[in-house]
Amino acid sequence: MREIVHIQAGQCGNQIGTKFWEVISDEHGIDPAGGYVGDSALQLERINVYYNESSSQKYVPRAALVDLEPGTMDSVRSGPFGQLFRPDNFIFGQTGAGNNWAKGHYTEGAELVDSVLDVVRKECEHCDCLQGFQLTTPTYGDLNHLVSATMSGVTTSLRFPGQLNADLRKLAVNMVPFPRLHFFMPGFAPLTARGSQQYRALTVPELTQQMFDAKNMMAACDPRHGRYLTVATVFRGPMSMKEVDEQMLAIQNKNSSYFVEWIPNNVKVAVCDIPPRGLKMASTFIGNSTAIQELFKRISEQFSAMFRRKAFLHWFTGEGMDEMEFTEAESNMNDLVSEYQQYQEATANDGEETFEDDEEEINE
Repeated sequence: MREIVHIQAGQCGNQIGTKFWEVISDEHGIDPAGGYVGDSALQLERINVYYNESSSQKYVPRAALVDLEPGTMDSVRSGPFGQLFRPDNFIFGQTGAGNNWAKGHYTEGAELVDSVLDVVRKECEHCDCLQGFQLTTPTYGDLNHLVSATMSGVTTSLRFPGQLNADLRKLAVNMVPFPRLHFFMPGFAPLTARGSQQYRALTVPELTQQMFDAKNMMAACDPRHGRYLTVATVFRGPMSMKEVDEQMLAIQNKNSSYFVEWIPNNVKVAVCDIPPRGLKMASTFIGNSTAIQELFKRISEQFSAMFRRKAFLHWFTGEGMDEMEFTEAESNMNDLVSEYQQYQEATANDGEETFEDDEEEINE
């Protein structure tokens, strides 16, 4: 079985990670004590991807929970699914990093590295065929349910049988045409305010329309300002595969200028019969779009404004960082933006022209 080890770090990472385990435990019919109470053979067919079965027929998450202060760990332990996790997999310090990245990287955090690696090693040794790691270290606070719903959708094809992109490598091969351009824009549908849910029909055309809408993206950039290199979508719930294919084809034909023409068949679709909790049907979107350069440009501008004045720099250099690390990071970011822009402007004829030039040189 192709197992995944989940690592959740920091307060927000642990809160979202715990919510993620609640969501997928519910989908797989696992109760808070780790017992199976589901009603479908599909739920257990690939349960080993995220869970380890103990000798007492309990399912234990393959998870390492890490934080620099004990408060979050205590709240996870006392939460509804606190008994689900292996007690040895809680690794925490006593002081916290106080939102200082360098403190977490060089001093306080460095002291926990060996303990974390030890737990991760043990989890890996329990796997027959490890396919990779999943980390939750997000930077926003109060979006746990939304993030966990999107994570549940993205990992559907890893957790249920017969899906496209059925493991991390296949997902990467389909989604990453160039090594450095591996930053995805996830999206989720339906996103409807609680008060207006009853007035909105859930249909395949509605899901498809919402899924490609800029308002449904989980990244702060507008996909209409760039072009899609690749797209993967997962539809969940009872629906017609024919209708899904027709809707996806229609949206590609209607918005063909937003998809690069030099990667043919760059939209992949998977359908899973099991819907998320509380919904009849849903869809999750993973897009590799050049529009994400907006986000990097914004970060770079904010960084430059502060770095020029050396604002807050002493907090980081005091913990062992060097000024050159910041300059190098800025340079890397600018290179990444240039690369995204290059492929956004590229056309199918670019490669042919280069090939013709090479031929002329050979003939000469």
